[in-house]
Amino acid sequence: MSGTGVRVGDGGTAAAAGYRPGRTLPLRVEAVRQLRRRRTMVVGGVLAAMPLIVLAAFQIGGTPNRDNRTTFIDLATASGPNFAATVLFMGTGFLLVIPVALFCGDTVASEAGWSSLRYLLAAPVPRARLLARKLTVGLAFSAAALVLLPLVGLVAGTLAYGWGDLKLPTGVSLPAAEALPRLGIAVAFVFLGELVVAALAFWLSTVTDAPLGAVGGAVFASIITGVLDAVTALGSLREWLPAHWQYAWADALQPRLEWGGMLQGASLSVSYALVLVALAFRGFRRKDIVS
Repeated sequence: MSGTGVRVGDGGTAAAAGYRPGRTLPLRVEAVRQLRRRRTMVVGGVLAAMPLIVLAAFQIGGTPNRDNRTTFIDLATASGPNFAATVLFMGTGFLLVIPVALFCGDTVASEAGWSSLRYLLAAPVPRARLLARKLTVGLAFSAAALVLLPLVGLVAGTLAYGWGDLKLPTGVSLPAAEALPRLGIAVAFVFLGELVVAALAFWLSTVTDAPLGAVGGAVFASIITGVLDAVTALGSLREWLPAHWQYAWADALQPRLEWGGMLQGASLSVSYALVLVALAFRGFRRKDIVS
């Protein structure tokens, strides 16, 4: 430590007295910043409103035809848990992709777009810590969004159709006390399945200054994988597509809990996500920040 209030760091570089890299950009500060953003409030409002819109549609259109109970939609009005499973079924595949891509893809690129990224790094916040904080908060908000949709659906469905057993398309039912943990497992799998979208959006966010490009790129990739999964000519190659397993959460709502499809889908998504996050950290460490 010198008399000027500057100390020499481990790498031989000068640092201000009292500077602690581990204390920069606390999670609470970053979470509050993201929570106060308008897009967070809009996404939360839309997800909370979706079950109410679906409920209104059922109220206007009447009870679904139950002659062929092939999907959860046919049984949506059977009970609160059924309605929660229905909105989760409706949200899987596209609706829930958007908030995940938004929260993880907008986080770094928006700072660059506002020309505030270089000021954060000049604070100075270590680059790896900045990315870790951004990704952690982005994933936390994504998880909250994924929970919000079926949770509002459960409350709205219970108020409209009462509390009862979860009736399954196979013709059997799960007791309500058992259905809730199963729904929790289903939501957890959906979150794990969306990790690849989150990681792709996050990686794109570190290589572009346009938030729309990062978010749109992740959403577009999700759509493309869904289209490719519908091409049956690809055969077993479709099992390498994350979209192939996106509805495997339905195995959690079978009379006998099946883990096979969920484990394969989750492991595939996590593996892709780890590679993409590693690319994000590696590329951002060497990136010339000019905005």
